[in-house]
Amino acid sequence: MRALGIGLIGTGFMGRAHALAFNNARTVFELPVNVQLAALADADTERAQRCASAWGFAQAHGDWQQLIDDPQVDLVAITTPNHLHYPMAMAALAAGKAVYCEKPLAVSLEQADAMRRAARAAGVVTRVGYNYQHNPMIVLARQMIEAGELGQIISFQGEFSEDFMADPTSPWSWRCEVGHAGGALADLGSHLLAMARYLVGDITHVCADSQTVHAQRPASPGSSQMRPIEIDDQVHALLRFTNGARGTVSSSWLKRGYKNHLSFEISGTRGTLAFDQERLNELRVCRAGADSFQRLLAGPTLPGYAAFSPAAGHQLGYNELKTLEVQELIMALAGQGAEGTDFEAAWAVERLATAIRMAAREERWVKVNEV
Repeated sequence: MRALGIGLIGTGFMGRAHALAFNNARTVFELPVNVQLAALADADTERAQRCASAWGFAQAHGDWQQLIDDPQVDLVAITTPNHLHYPMAMAALAAGKAVYCEKPLAVSLEQADAMRRAARAAGVVTRVGYNYQHNPMIVLARQMIEAGELGQIISFQGEFSEDFMADPTSPWSWRCEVGHAGGALADLGSHLLAMARYLVGDITHVCADSQTVHAQRPASPGSSQMRPIEIDDQVHALLRFTNGARGTVSSSWLKRGYKNHLSFEISGTRGTLAFDQERLNELRVCRAGADSFQRLLAGPTLPGYAAFSPAAGHQLGYNELKTLEVQELIMALAGQGAEGTDFEAAWAVERLATAIRMAAREERWVKVNEV
């Protein structure tokens, strides 16, 4: 088997999740390539060396450009703050290397457009980390919709809320900057928009409202100095889909009690299905003629599940979803698959988010193709 060298940029939560996913993928799946953890980069050279050693990477770099230039690296995985996605991805594409970038793709639609065009010109595989849609239960939901089990789809109601910014004394971070694509819509809502497109299809029109609830936050933990906040704490939007369905989406990082509440209900003329990421191993479905919802549990008959557990109801978790995303990426790199969100599809999500911001700002319905 040919070798596939992985270069990982970033050592935070998502960097660790990527490292786990690449290690897990080569353990639980029979892959058509020999995955090698070639290099890891972080601005903190000492941390890069420490994480490279702990996570199994052969080389450590204190400069991300050195990683891209490393001849042993075939795929560049980017897990840095959002404003660094563009320069890193563009440099990797210029070097002719495949790119696996966390979401959102970029901090502006202009950057996202340049990235998708560069990827198209380079002719390499690209993927963006919308890992929730790699859940076997989400794949099942899409199969049910495509098979017509719900009839004609008429509505999508979705929410992605967490509470990690609910405390007004939570300090400012890069997620609070417009220039870093901060805010609840970019941080959480982009996952929901990608999910709506994946399950129901393209969206043609949006109308929206957004709000900054906490207008300032401490500059750092415990600081008395306050910094102004200009990004959205919560967003609500109405959607019109190409297929005629109507929808709503909302996103907030202020809703106490929610930790990973990526949820939706999809209704059709013959039934409704419902999902909540906090109970990620189950779907609820109510078919025409039934009095109540039926609970469907994840199990080994679903693609991907059996690689981790031979028994139903034994639960997959967040890192398993990331592993499934990485497995599909590796298959695409081997020319044996096309699943996942590439730069073109991620640009469409960014365009949709831009249209929602425009609709909220201008207080009107916006055609997505205006953007």
